[in-house]
Amino acid sequence: MIRFLQPDFADLDTALHREWLETNGLGGFASSTVLGVNTRRYHGLLVAATAPPVGRQVLLSKLEEILTIDGQPFDLSANEYPGTIHPRGFDLLREFRLDPFPTFIFQAGGVHIVKTIFMIYGENTTAVCYEVTNPSGKSIQLNLRPLIAFRDFHSLTRENPKINQAVTLEPNIAVVSPYYGLPVLYLAHNAATVATDGEWFLNFQYRAERERGLDFTEDLFSPCSLHFDLTTAPATFVASTERNDASRVTEMRAAEIRRRESITAQSPAPDEVTKTLIRAADQFIVARQSDNTVIAGYPWFSDWGRDTMISLPGLTLPSQRFAVARGILRAFARSVSQGMLPNRFPDSGETPEYNTVDATLWFFESIRAYLAATNDSAFVREELYNVLADIIAWHVRGTRFGIHVDTDGLLQAGADGVQLTWMDAKVADRVITPRRGKPVEIQALWYNALCVMNDLAAEFEDTHGQKRYSTMAGLARWSFNQAFWRDDPGCLYDVIDSALEHGQPDRDASIRPNQIFAVSLHYTMLTKERAERVVETVRAQLLTPFGLRTLSPNDPQYQGRYTGGVAERDAAYHQGTVWPWLLGPFLSAYLRIHDGSPAARQQAAEWLGPLEEYLLKEGVGQLPEIFDGNAPHNPHGCVAQAWSVAEMLRLRAELSLDSD
Repeated sequence: MIRFLQPDFADLDTALHREWLETNGLGGFASSTVLGVNTRRYHGLLVAATAPPVGRQVLLSKLEEILTIDGQPFDLSANEYPGTIHPRGFDLLREFRLDPFPTFIFQAGGVHIVKTIFMIYGENTTAVCYEVTNPSGKSIQLNLRPLIAFRDFHSLTRENPKINQAVTLEPNIAVVSPYYGLPVLYLAHNAATVATDGEWFLNFQYRAERERGLDFTEDLFSPCSLHFDLTTAPATFVASTERNDASRVTEMRAAEIRRRESITAQSPAPDEVTKTLIRAADQFIVARQSDNTVIAGYPWFSDWGRDTMISLPGLTLPSQRFAVARGILRAFARSVSQGMLPNRFPDSGETPEYNTVDATLWFFESIRAYLAATNDSAFVREELYNVLADIIAWHVRGTRFGIHVDTDGLLQAGADGVQLTWMDAKVADRVITPRRGKPVEIQALWYNALCVMNDLAAEFEDTHGQKRYSTMAGLARWSFNQAFWRDDPGCLYDVIDSALEHGQPDRDASIRPNQIFAVSLHYTMLTKERAERVVETVRAQLLTPFGLRTLSPNDPQYQGRYTGGVAERDAAYHQGTVWPWLLGPFLSAYLRIHDGSPAARQQAAEWLGPLEEYLLKEGVGQLPEIFDGNAPHNPHGCVAQAWSVAEMLRLRAELSLDSD
């Protein structure tokens, strides 16, 4: 259980950075802060995936809640308006816990009220329940006002006199359809009465958007108010894009608890950290048509090929969710075009984007990890091997964005104005880290892919393929060591661009974390001595308590703070900002060079400690996308990032740690 008590709410700024997350397996979600104040445009009780896993719309933003005890009103809700927070329901909040759902415990007028929020798996449905836990003989009434937005989750809405204010009242359901072309919202309930007294609430302020240099003011419409008598029974309220029966809430809640317990039952270790990571991992796995995919991060990312392939081993294999892993691999295999996996499936459902060089190469590593965990060679042979062979062939003859195998056996990639590696920030037309040519991690991934293909060819008795892949891997290994090694300070170049007019390779000597993959991947091109020196260089210059910096602080281009507007933040995104997911490959590399010794395992466990603490406290059961490069390493970006969770879970499974 993740738990915050009243003293934890005293520092308002800190409490407002603690955000909870509920998801529905479709890409939809519910999210807010532990104080109930929405601080982002993405916060809402029902953010529905209208074209799963994308097409996300903020339908129900929040509920205004007034509790009346023997005639005395108490506000339970809280909002930020210009210059003030009103009302301040969190002053009555005695406890917030995640157990397993977001649960708020209020105390007012001698009465304890427990509010629980949960989503129904496989539906765009959110249930909110209120229950009195200490019956006192007092008259206890609850008035709820749903506040709706009905907008794309990247946008904001303002007062609109043309909104359809009509509410259709049916037995225990209020139906609203404010805009043509958007979903109908069904509000199921057990209220005593419903009043169709629609009104606008103006000028909500979202402080996280203000901090990000974006528009941060919104108006919300309340189509009706619902009155519940808590004296006689708990209040149930269900917001959904389909009809539901509020009387089934207890049954739906029990079913969702069973589903989650069945997932954590597969935890590779019994400790609370690992089980929390298993629950967190489940939130990223969503449906795409008949198969599965991975939401890269909440609240704003969709499913990205790169993030999915990096995350797949950690999200699915430690918990033995092998069918899910197969579904993800199958879905992306069907999406391969010209030897490339899609980089991103757009939110609005357009044609996938194929502007990535590394997503396709991570596909090979995900398949290798899946096969190692399952021995399911039949699936790989029947559905994936020919796709992989075609991918290699496309890379040899050349595909989009100048991606091709050079004469030295290494992989060249790049085109003007395009960012192809995971360091993909772009401000207007300027690519911040273009890394055009031969990026170091791309060569490591390419070599790893060739070795994986060599193994598969041997297993599947593809003699011609085995000879070809072995020869290609040998050439790549020799060329890599000749071109990338820097004896002083004992590490690898980040990028080599051999396609310059003057004919001399341009070597980028920036100390970045990308070189760690040349040690951490299953197949490495480095001798142990060189691998040890790479790991030490990365440790000395890039390691922080929360992950690896993306650039050495000794570099004049280093930026230690991720702040400001969009342009300022993007300029710092990979110029020193810390990424938690990189702790995964770093620790794998560290364990490799120390042969997995007990001392190395203990050191790895200690390095994981700060992220584990963050997970169980500030992260409210999730891990963020990034942290500042400079201490105190404040979190930024997505509050829940798939590969951050996946890599930590993969490592804990590898180490079989028990934090109890």
